[in-house]
Amino acid sequence: MKKAAFIYSEKQLAYQFNKNHPFNHQRLNLTFDLLKKMNAIQDEDIVLPRMATDEELALIHDPSFIDAVKAGSRGELSQAVAQNFGLGTDDTPMFANMHEAAALLVGGTLTAVEQVMEGKAQHAVHLGGGLHHGFRGKASGFCIYNDSSIAIEYMRQKYGARILYVDTDAHHGDGVQWAFYDEPNVCTISIHETGRYLFPGTGNVNEKGQGEGYGFSINLPIDAFTEDDSFLHLYETAFREVIDFFKPDVILTQNGADAHFHDPLTHLCSSIRTYHEIPRLAHKLAHEYCDGRWIAVGGGGYDIWRVVPRAWAMIWLEMTDQLSKAEGALPESWLHQWQAHAPEPLISTWHDPKDSLPTIPRRAEINEKNMKTLEKALYHIRHEMKTQS
Repeated sequence: MKKAAFIYSEKQLAYQFNKNHPFNHQRLNLTFDLLKKMNAIQDEDIVLPRMATDEELALIHDPSFIDAVKAGSRGELSQAVAQNFGLGTDDTPMFANMHEAAALLVGGTLTAVEQVMEGKAQHAVHLGGGLHHGFRGKASGFCIYNDSSIAIEYMRQKYGARILYVDTDAHHGDGVQWAFYDEPNVCTISIHETGRYLFPGTGNVNEKGQGEGYGFSINLPIDAFTEDDSFLHLYETAFREVIDFFKPDVILTQNGADAHFHDPLTHLCSSIRTYHEIPRLAHKLAHEYCDGRWIAVGGGGYDIWRVVPRAWAMIWLEMTDQLSKAEGALPESWLHQWQAHAPEPLISTWHDPKDSLPTIPRRAEINEKNMKTLEKALYHIRHEMKTQS
C-alpha cells in the first residue's frame, strides 16, 4: 500500500464556465506544477481519474437532472427549462460538454475513494472535487454534480462505511448536508462564514439533522472577518469532539481555500497558517480513529494565483509527511513561470508576509461570538457524552 495517491489529469481543466467566471480550474495545474517543481510528487503518485457512470451520478441526482445536463452539454436545452434545473444562471452557466467535464470530476473523487477503501493507498487527494452545492435535481453555486455527496453514498452502499465529512470552505456545504440530513451513518461538519451576507445563506447552528440523522449535522457559522486563531480553535475543538462521538470508518475533507483574506468572494480573514494546520489535524485524527483512511477534495478558492496553490499543496505535503518543506521561499522556477500570467504579483513565500495581514478592530467581539456559536453547535454532543460517562 502506498502512503498517498494524487488524483489528477489536465482533462479536468475542461470544467470551465467561461473565461470571466470566478471558478477557474487552472488552479489545479498551478498546484500540481508547484508540487512538481519542488520535487514533492512523483509520476508513480499520480492516478488518473475515471469518468463517473450515469448509475453512479444517480446515487444522488435525479435521472431527469442528469438528462438535462446532457442536453445542455449539446446546446439542446432552452433557457427556460435550464433554469428549472439551476443551469444557465450567472453562477452556473451552461457550456459545451459540461456533462462529461462534471462527470470526470465526480469520477476523480470516486477514484480517490477506491484508492483508500480498497487498500491501495492510505490517503488520497482529488483537488478537482469538492463541488458541495449541487442538489438532487438542481445545479447551484458553480456546482453541477455533487461529487462529495455521490462519494459518500458510494462508500455507504459499496463498503458499508460510516463517514465523517468535514467542510472548511467559507461557504456552507449545503448540498452535502441536505443529502444526508436524516442519515445516521453520515456526519457532516461545516465551518463557514455566516450566511447573513454570503451564499448560500444556510448552515445555521440549529440545523442539526432530522429523524435518525438528528445530531449528525454540525454547523459552525463564524462571523465575517474571523482570523486564524478563532477559526482554528473552532475547527480543532469541533473535529476532535465530533470524531470521538461519531467514531467513523473514514474521513472525507472538503478543502475550500476561500476563507483566506485575499479571496475576492468572501469576508473571512484566515491566512495560509490556517491551511497549514487544517490537513495536519485531519491526518492525525485519521490515524487515531480510521486506520489512516482519509480522502481530501478541493472546493472553493478564487484567488487562484496567490492563495490556492500554496493552500492545496499543503494537503499533499501533509499526506506524504513533507509539510516541513512548506517553509521559506517558493521555488524560483514556479514563480518565474507563472508570474507572467498572473494579474498581480505572486507571493514568493509559503507563508503570508506579516505586513500583509489585515488589522481587525472587532477581533475580541468576533472571537467571543464564535465561541458562543461553538458551544451551541456542540451542546447536544457534549450532553450525550456526559450522559454516557
